[in-house]
Amino acid sequence: MLKKSLTGLALVGLGLGLFSFKTESERYFEIAKNLDVFATLFKEVNTYYVDDVPPSKMVRTGIDAMLKSLDPYTNYIPEDDIEDFRTMTTGQYGGIGALVGERDGKIIVQMPYENSPAHKAGLNIGDEILKIDGIAVTGKNSSEVSKLLKGQANTIVKLEVKGYGQSKSKAVELTRSNITVENVPYYGMVDQEIGYFQLSGFTMDASKEVRNAVQKLKEQGARKIIFDLRDNPGGLLHEAVNISNVFVDKGKDIVSTKGKVKEWNKTYKALDEPLDKEIPLVILTSSRSASAAEIVAGVMQDYDRAVLVGERTFGKGLVQATRPLSYNSQLKVTTAKYYIPSGRCIQAIDYTHRNEDGSVGKIADSLRVAFKTANGRVVYDGGGVSPDVEVGRKPYSDITRAIASKGYFFDYANKYKLEHPTISTANKFKLSDAEYQNFMAYLSDKDVNYTTNVERELIELSEQAKEGKHLNDIQSELDAIKKKVSHNKANDLTRFKPEIQEMLEAEIASRYYFQKGYIESTFDDDETILMAKKVLNNPQEFNSYLQKK
Repeated sequence: MLKKSLTGLALVGLGLGLFSFKTESERYFEIAKNLDVFATLFKEVNTYYVDDVPPSKMVRTGIDAMLKSLDPYTNYIPEDDIEDFRTMTTGQYGGIGALVGERDGKIIVQMPYENSPAHKAGLNIGDEILKIDGIAVTGKNSSEVSKLLKGQANTIVKLEVKGYGQSKSKAVELTRSNITVENVPYYGMVDQEIGYFQLSGFTMDASKEVRNAVQKLKEQGARKIIFDLRDNPGGLLHEAVNISNVFVDKGKDIVSTKGKVKEWNKTYKALDEPLDKEIPLVILTSSRSASAAEIVAGVMQDYDRAVLVGERTFGKGLVQATRPLSYNSQLKVTTAKYYIPSGRCIQAIDYTHRNEDGSVGKIADSLRVAFKTANGRVVYDGGGVSPDVEVGRKPYSDITRAIASKGYFFDYANKYKLEHPTISTANKFKLSDAEYQNFMAYLSDKDVNYTTNVERELIELSEQAKEGKHLNDIQSELDAIKKKVSHNKANDLTRFKPEIQEMLEAEIASRYYFQKGYIESTFDDDETILMAKKVLNNPQEFNSYLQKK
C-alpha cells in the first residue's frame, strides 16, 4: 500500500457550467437514492427474514463485495483491525517478537526475532505454545494467538511452552517490548568485493535501514552491490522515493502520481545527496516484487543506474491512501496511478475495463507502449518491470515440495539442533553424505507420498481412454509406464539430493543463526544471486546492459 497524506475531500466539477453542475447534482441524487434503498432494504430483511440477521456481518459483507468490484487494494478497515493495519505500515507493535504458526493443530514458534523478548527468554524454533496467560490455545488459529501475545510494552505475559523433543512443559514469563520488524533483515558480503542486502518491506524508516546497510557494506570493503527486492510486496511511497535517492542524484524525478483529484497529483523528487551514485549495482526482482519495490527497480532501470536480474515484477502501479471513517474505522482507497521517470505506468491488470462476467485481464504485451531510459534503451509500460537479465524461479521436484509441505524439513532441523549444539557458520555449513543418509533414514517411516506430473497425466489419459472405450487397447502400456514411474519415485531422494540437501541445510542453519543464517546459507545455491555475481564481475558485460542496443 502506497500511503499518501490526504487533507480533505475535494469537490470537483463545481463552476464548470450549468450542464456539468446538473450532471454532478444528478450523481449525488443517485448516491442518496441508492443509500436510501439499501437502508430500507436492510430494515425489511432484518424485520422479516426467517432467522436472526447479524447486522454487522451483513453490512460488512455488502461493503467488502462493493469494494472488491473496484480492485483488490481498496479495503474497509474496521476499528478492530486498525492495530494490525498500523503494524503493516509502521512495522512496529507491542509483543514478544516471535513469528508463530499453526501445524497439525498445534501453535508452534516458527522464528523468534534476534534480541527480542522471545529470543532472550530462550524460546526456540519448534517450541509448542500450550497456554498464554492461562488461556489454552488449542483450537485457536495463529491470528488469534498473535493477538493474545501482543500488548502494551513493559507488560508481563506468561506462557506455558513445551520444547521440541521434551515430554514436560515449562512456564516462561516474558516482558513485552516495542518490536520493530526490520525492513533490511540481512546485509553482508557474498565475496571479497560484492556486498549484498535484502529489503523485505517499505515500512517506516526503510530508507534509513537501506542507507545504513550500504554504508556498512562499503566499510566492509564492498565495491559492488547486490540489492535484493525479490518477493517484496511494497509499502510506503515516500520510503520508495528516499531509497531511490540513495543511488541517484539530488533533484532527479523519482515518481509522479496522477488521479481523479488533480490537486493531489504530485511529482516526487530526490531531495538529498545520494550516498553513492557510481558503485556498480544489480537489483534482484521476482514476480512477487510489487508496488514500492517496482518503483525502486523501475527508477534504477529508467536512469540506467542498475542492471535488473531475475523475473518480471508483479505490475502494481496503483497508489492507495487512507481516509478516516466514523466509529474509528478507515477506508484504504486507490486514488492514483504512479509513473516512473521514463513516463511509464507499470500497472499490469486493467480493473477499469472488465469482461462481461466481471473478470479482469492483464494488458496484452502487444498493447504495451514503448518508452526510453536515460541512455535510450527501450522499456515498456503496462506489465511490471522487465529484468535486463532474466533468471526464472527455480522449479523444485515433486518430492522436494512434498517434504517441505509436510513439514519434514522443519522437524528434522529441530531434531538436528537437539543432537548438535553447534555448527560452522551458515555460509560454510554443509551436510556430509552420512548426514544426508541419516535424513533419508528419518523419512523411511514418514508419509512422503506424492503424485508426479506424469502420474497425473496418466490418470487423465486413462479417464479419456475409458470414455472413448479404448482403455483395454492401451492398458498394458499404461501399466508399464506406471511401474516405471513408481520405480523412479523410489530413487527420487537420491536423484534430487542436491536440491533437497540445499533446502535442508538452509533450514538447519536457521536454527542456529535465525533468519540471517537462512539467507546466508543460500548464497552458493541461489541461481539469481550467482547470475548477479557473474554480471558484476564482468565490467564489460555489466556496462553493455545499460547501453542503448
